[in-house]
Amino acid sequence: MYRIAVLLTCFNRKEKTLKALSALHKAHEIEKDRISMSIYLTDDGSTDGTGEAVKTAYPEIKVLQGTGDLYWAGGMRHSWTEAKKRDYDAYLLLNDDTFVESRLFTELLDTHTYCLKKYGQGGVYCGATKDKETQEYTYGGHNFTNKFFAAFKSVIPNGKTPQECELGNANIMWVSKNVVDKVGILSDGYVHGLADYDYTLKAVKEELPVLITPNYLGTCVNDHSNPYIKFPKLSFKQRLDFLYNPIGLDFKSNLTYNKRHFPIRYPFVYLTGWLKVFFPNIYNKRHRHI
Repeated sequence: MYRIAVLLTCFNRKEKTLKALSALHKAHEIEKDRISMSIYLTDDGSTDGTGEAVKTAYPEIKVLQGTGDLYWAGGMRHSWTEAKKRDYDAYLLLNDDTFVESRLFTELLDTHTYCLKKYGQGGVYCGATKDKETQEYTYGGHNFTNKFFAAFKSVIPNGKTPQECELGNANIMWVSKNVVDKVGILSDGYVHGLADYDYTLKAVKEELPVLITPNYLGTCVNDHSNPYIKFPKLSFKQRLDFLYNPIGLDFKSNLTYNKRHFPIRYPFVYLTGWLKVFFPNIYNKRHRHI
């Protein structure tokens, strides 16, 4: 029996959060003889009653209260820190807007067996998601095509075997205990995004397997719009605020990420960030990390 801690954070998405938890429980029902599941959810100051609704629907879930300014990375660290007080074989990071397939745990266990056989140790396993309406890939794993320009290509599930990747989205991410023992949890220094990319890169550097599961394991809409489209129309103060906003360009997290993993890029990222605030019309119309 595998003891799994499922980690989530939420903010004002009551209906989506309840739907995500319902799908999770349905998937667990299929593998309840092989997996014991505990859920830790940080409610980071929701005003729509998300936390209370979860407590009512699922009294066994440990609902933790955030400070209201944790955002995604901080909320996930909060849930993970609490879960680590107990002994688990693996941790499953899950977004509150990701609706998993019923085969979730079956495929994750199969991937774990594959990983143990091929690499001799557990690893990080990312489940790719697609848009329910368009059926197009949305999140999962990626491999770099050019590290200096931070360009990467997504790894599309092949329906056959797990595939290696360097970057992973934590919409659905299994982390084996041996990985946590060596790498720890999500790093400090990230407010909202990039903490999952940082984590998988740290695992790769430690020669720990990071894999994409053979099949899609859920649906999730990519709701990240291009932040550059309206940027030139903003006032200087608005551009400056957006530069540092955790759900804007999240400049501090970007600098931390590049300093830790791509130090040669750090000066370029720093200067580019400020140049784009002072001269917004040079923004590329295509979204990319700065």
